[in-house]
Amino acid sequence: MAILEVKNLCKNFGNTEVLCGIDFSIEQGEVLAILGSSGSGKTTLLRSLNFLETPEEGQIFLNGSLLFDFGARQRQSEAQIREKRLHFGLVFQSFNLFPQYDVLQNLTLAVKLLSGVKRSQKEEAARIDAMAEELLARVGLSDKRHAYPCELSGGQQQRVAIARALALKPDILCFDEPTSALDPELTGEVLKVIRELKAQQTTMILVTHEMNFARNVADKILFMADGVIEETGTPAEIFDSPKREKTRNFLAKIYD
Repeated sequence: MAILEVKNLCKNFGNTEVLCGIDFSIEQGEVLAILGSSGSGKTTLLRSLNFLETPEEGQIFLNGSLLFDFGARQRQSEAQIREKRLHFGLVFQSFNLFPQYDVLQNLTLAVKLLSGVKRSQKEEAARIDAMAEELLARVGLSDKRHAYPCELSGGQQQRVAIARALALKPDILCFDEPTSALDPELTGEVLKVIRELKAQQTTMILVTHEMNFARNVADKILFMADGVIEETGTPAEIFDSPKREKTRNFLAKIYD
Protein backbone atom coordinates (compact mmCIF):
# COMPACT_ATOMS: atom_id res chain seq x y z
CA MET A 1 0.00 0.00 0.00
CA ALA A 2 1.25 3.50 -0.85
CA ILE A 3 2.14 5.70 2.11
CA LEU A 4 0.90 8.72 0.15
CA GLU A 5 -1.65 8.94 -2.64
CA VAL A 6 -2.71 12.21 -4.25
CA LYS A 7 -5.79 12.31 -6.46
CA ASN A 8 -7.00 15.07 -8.81
CA LEU A 9 -5.28 17.96 -7.04
CA CYS A 10 -6.29 21.27 -8.64
CA LYS A 11 -5.14 24.73 -7.58
CA ASN A 12 -5.89 28.12 -9.12
CA PHE A 13 -4.45 31.55 -8.44
CA GLY A 14 -7.19 33.84 -9.71
CA ASN A 15 -7.94 32.75 -13.26
CA THR A 16 -4.65 30.90 -13.62
CA GLU A 17 -4.63 27.13 -13.25
CA VAL A 18 -1.41 26.21 -11.45
CA LEU A 19 -2.18 22.55 -10.70
CA CYS A 20 -4.49 20.66 -13.04
CA GLY A 21 -5.58 17.21 -11.90
CA ILE A 22 -2.39 16.00 -10.20
CA ASP A 23 -2.32 12.26 -9.46
CA PHE A 24 0.61 10.33 -8.00
CA SER A 25 1.60 7.97 -5.20
CA ILE A 26 4.73 7.10 -3.27
CA GLU A 27 5.69 4.00 -1.31
CA GLN A 28 7.24 3.85 2.15
CA GLY A 29 10.98 4.50 1.93
CA GLU A 30 10.85 5.79 -1.66
CA VAL A 31 12.41 9.01 -2.92
CA LEU A 32 10.30 10.90 -5.45
CA ALA A 33 12.06 13.66 -7.40
CA ILE A 34 9.87 16.33 -9.02
CA LEU A 35 11.42 18.05 -12.02
CA GLY A 36 10.23 20.84 -14.27
CA SER A 37 10.85 24.38 -15.40
CA SER A 38 10.08 27.41 -13.24
CA GLY A 39 6.33 27.99 -13.14
CA SER A 40 5.45 24.35 -13.77
CA GLY A 41 3.71 24.01 -10.37
CA LYS A 42 6.35 22.09 -8.43
CA THR A 43 6.52 24.36 -5.39
CA THR A 44 2.75 24.87 -5.31
CA LEU A 45 2.34 21.09 -5.22
CA LEU A 46 4.68 20.81 -2.21
CA ARG A 47 2.97 23.70 -0.44
CA SER A 48 -0.43 22.08 -1.05
CA LEU A 49 0.77 18.81 0.48
CA ASN A 50 1.92 20.77 3.52
CA PHE A 51 -1.39 22.70 3.74
CA LEU A 52 0.34 26.01 3.06
CA GLU A 53 -1.89 26.38 0.01
CA THR A 54 -5.52 25.27 -0.28
CA PRO A 55 -6.40 23.56 -3.57
CA GLU A 56 -9.90 23.85 -5.02
CA GLU A 57 -10.17 20.11 -5.63
CA GLY A 58 -8.36 16.92 -4.78
CA GLN A 59 -7.79 14.32 -2.11
CA ILE A 60 -4.77 13.32 -0.06
CA PHE A 61 -4.59 9.79 1.35
CA LEU A 62 -2.03 8.72 3.93
CA ASN A 63 -1.48 5.01 4.57
CA GLY A 64 -4.75 4.26 2.79
CA SER A 65 -6.86 6.65 4.88
CA LEU A 66 -8.30 9.93 3.64
CA LEU A 67 -6.30 12.77 5.18
CA PHE A 68 -8.05 15.64 3.40
CA ASP A 69 -10.70 16.17 0.74
CA PHE A 70 -10.31 19.71 -0.56
CA GLY A 71 -13.40 19.49 -2.75
CA ALA A 72 -15.62 18.77 0.27
CA ARG A 73 -14.93 22.31 1.58
CA GLN A 74 -14.45 20.99 5.09
CA ARG A 75 -14.32 23.62 7.80
CA GLN A 76 -11.02 23.00 9.56
CA SER A 77 -9.70 24.75 12.65
CA GLU A 78 -6.09 25.92 12.67
CA ALA A 79 -5.35 23.20 15.23
CA GLN A 80 -6.71 20.52 12.86
CA ILE A 81 -4.62 21.89 9.99
CA ARG A 82 -1.50 21.90 12.18
CA GLU A 83 -2.13 18.27 13.11
CA LYS A 84 -2.44 17.21 9.47
CA ARG A 85 0.64 19.25 8.56
CA LEU A 86 2.73 17.23 11.02
CA HIS A 87 2.63 14.26 8.63
CA PHE A 88 4.86 16.27 6.28
CA GLY A 89 8.17 17.94 7.02
CA LEU A 90 9.09 20.76 4.64
CA VAL A 91 12.64 22.01 4.08
CA PHE A 92 12.62 25.37 2.29
CA GLN A 93 15.25 26.60 -0.14
CA SER A 94 15.82 29.71 2.03
CA PHE A 95 16.39 27.77 5.31
CA ASN A 96 13.83 29.82 7.35
CA LEU A 97 15.69 29.39 10.64
CA PHE A 98 14.81 31.65 13.56
CA PRO A 99 17.73 34.11 13.75
CA GLN A 100 17.17 34.93 17.44
CA TYR A 101 17.60 31.29 18.54
CA ASP A 102 20.67 29.08 18.52
CA VAL A 103 20.81 25.80 16.61
CA LEU A 104 19.56 23.64 19.47
CA GLN A 105 16.66 26.00 20.17
CA ASN A 106 15.72 26.03 16.48
CA LEU A 107 15.39 22.23 16.63
CA THR A 108 13.48 22.00 19.90
CA LEU A 109 11.17 25.03 19.86
CA ALA A 110 8.32 23.52 17.81
CA VAL A 111 8.58 20.13 19.54
CA LYS A 112 8.34 21.69 22.99
CA LEU A 113 5.45 23.95 21.96
CA LEU A 114 3.49 21.07 20.46
CA SER A 115 4.22 18.88 23.47
CA GLY A 116 3.17 21.62 25.88
CA VAL A 117 6.47 21.34 27.73
CA LYS A 118 6.98 24.02 30.37
CA ARG A 119 10.22 25.21 31.91
CA SER A 120 9.37 23.36 35.11
CA GLN A 121 9.20 20.02 33.23
CA LYS A 122 12.96 19.61 33.17
CA GLU A 123 12.99 15.86 32.52
CA GLU A 124 10.81 16.10 29.39
CA ALA A 125 12.73 19.14 28.15
CA ALA A 126 15.99 17.22 28.61
CA ARG A 127 14.57 14.31 26.59
CA ILE A 128 13.71 16.64 23.71
CA ASP A 129 17.14 18.27 23.90
CA ALA A 130 18.78 14.83 23.73
CA MET A 131 16.71 13.95 20.66
CA ALA A 132 17.83 17.19 19.01
CA GLU A 133 21.46 16.40 19.86
CA GLU A 134 21.09 13.04 18.08
CA LEU A 135 19.69 14.75 14.99
CA LEU A 136 22.55 17.25 14.96
CA ALA A 137 24.98 14.35 15.06
CA ARG A 138 23.19 12.78 12.07
CA VAL A 139 23.70 15.93 10.00
CA GLY A 140 27.26 16.44 11.25
CA LEU A 141 26.68 19.58 13.31
CA SER A 142 27.11 18.52 16.95
CA ASP A 143 29.78 21.18 17.43
CA LYS A 144 27.36 23.91 16.30
CA ARG A 145 24.60 23.29 18.84
CA HIS A 146 24.97 26.72 20.46
CA ALA A 147 25.81 28.68 17.29
CA TYR A 148 23.32 31.15 15.83
CA PRO A 149 22.19 30.99 12.17
CA CYS A 150 24.26 34.07 11.27
CA GLU A 151 27.37 32.16 12.38
CA LEU A 152 26.73 29.26 10.00
CA SER A 153 27.42 28.76 6.32
CA GLY A 154 24.49 28.26 3.97
CA GLY A 155 25.13 24.54 3.84
CA GLN A 156 25.20 24.31 7.63
CA GLN A 157 21.98 26.31 7.90
CA GLN A 158 20.26 23.96 5.45
CA ARG A 159 21.46 20.93 7.42
CA VAL A 160 19.98 22.49 10.56
CA ALA A 161 16.72 23.01 8.66
CA ILE A 162 16.70 19.31 7.70
CA ALA A 163 17.32 18.29 11.31
CA ARG A 164 14.52 20.63 12.45
CA ALA A 165 12.07 19.02 10.01
CA LEU A 166 13.08 15.55 11.22
CA ALA A 167 12.57 16.58 14.86
CA LEU A 168 8.79 16.50 14.37
CA LYS A 169 9.04 12.91 13.04
CA PRO A 170 7.07 13.42 9.81
CA ASP A 171 5.89 10.50 7.71
CA ILE A 172 7.22 12.21 4.57
CA LEU A 173 10.05 14.70 4.28
CA CYS A 174 9.67 17.29 1.51
CA PHE A 175 12.43 19.43 0.02
CA ASP A 176 11.81 22.54 -2.09
CA GLU A 177 15.02 22.98 -4.11
CA PRO A 178 17.17 22.70 -0.97
CA THR A 179 20.42 23.56 -2.76
CA SER A 180 19.31 26.43 -5.01
CA ALA A 181 20.74 29.09 -2.66
CA LEU A 182 24.08 27.30 -2.22
CA ASP A 183 27.35 27.27 -4.11
CA PRO A 184 28.61 23.89 -5.46
CA GLU A 185 30.80 23.07 -2.45
CA LEU A 186 27.99 23.66 0.06
CA THR A 187 25.52 21.86 -2.19
CA GLY A 188 27.54 18.69 -1.70
CA GLU A 189 27.12 18.92 2.09
CA VAL A 190 23.34 18.97 1.82
CA LEU A 191 23.07 16.27 -0.86
CA LYS A 192 25.25 13.99 1.30
CA VAL A 193 22.73 14.29 4.14
CA ILE A 194 19.84 13.49 1.79
CA ARG A 195 21.70 10.40 0.51
CA GLU A 196 22.16 9.26 4.10
CA LEU A 197 18.45 9.77 4.79
CA LYS A 198 17.65 7.61 1.78
CA ALA A 199 19.91 4.87 3.14
CA GLN A 200 17.85 5.04 6.34
CA GLN A 201 14.64 4.44 4.33
CA THR A 202 13.29 7.96 4.85
CA THR A 203 10.34 8.66 2.55
CA MET A 204 11.09 11.86 0.66
CA ILE A 205 9.67 14.15 -2.02
CA LEU A 206 12.35 16.30 -3.55
CA VAL A 207 11.86 19.27 -5.88
CA THR A 208 15.30 19.79 -7.36
CA HIS A 209 17.27 21.20 -10.25
CA GLU A 210 20.16 18.81 -9.51
CA MET A 211 19.63 16.41 -12.41
CA ASN A 212 22.49 14.02 -11.66
CA PHE A 213 21.44 13.81 -8.04
CA ALA A 214 17.85 13.03 -9.06
CA ARG A 215 19.08 10.35 -11.45
CA ASN A 216 21.25 8.66 -8.82
CA VAL A 217 19.08 8.99 -5.69
CA ALA A 218 15.42 9.02 -6.74
CA ASP A 219 13.37 5.85 -7.08
CA LYS A 220 10.78 7.66 -9.18
CA ILE A 221 10.82 10.83 -11.28
CA LEU A 222 7.79 13.04 -11.80
CA PHE A 223 8.17 15.63 -14.58
CA MET A 224 5.77 18.58 -14.46
CA ALA A 225 4.96 21.12 -17.15
CA ASP A 226 2.24 23.79 -17.19
CA GLY A 227 0.59 22.51 -14.02
CA VAL A 228 0.22 18.87 -15.08
CA ILE A 229 2.28 15.72 -14.68
CA GLU A 230 3.71 15.32 -18.13
CA GLU A 231 5.55 12.08 -17.45
CA THR A 232 6.38 9.71 -14.59
CA GLY A 233 8.89 6.88 -14.50
CA THR A 234 12.14 5.54 -13.13
CA PRO A 235 15.25 7.71 -13.52
CA ALA A 236 16.38 5.48 -16.42
CA GLU A 237 13.01 5.85 -18.17
CA ILE A 238 12.87 9.63 -17.79
CA PHE A 239 16.50 10.51 -18.45
CA ASP A 240 17.39 7.88 -21.04
CA SER A 241 14.08 7.24 -22.84
CA PRO A 242 11.63 10.10 -22.26
CA LYS A 243 8.35 9.53 -24.07
CA ARG A 244 6.92 13.07 -24.09
CA GLU A 245 8.14 15.96 -26.21
CA LYS A 246 8.09 18.44 -23.31
CA THR A 247 10.26 16.12 -21.25
CA ARG A 248 12.73 15.73 -24.10
CA ASN A 249 12.88 19.49 -24.65
CA PHE A 250 13.44 20.16 -20.95
CA LEU A 251 16.28 17.66 -20.70
CA ALA A 252 17.82 18.90 -23.93
CA LYS A 253 18.04 22.43 -22.50
CA ILE A 254 19.47 21.15 -19.21
CA TYR A 255 22.22 19.12 -20.86
CA ASP A 256 22.87 21.44 -23.79
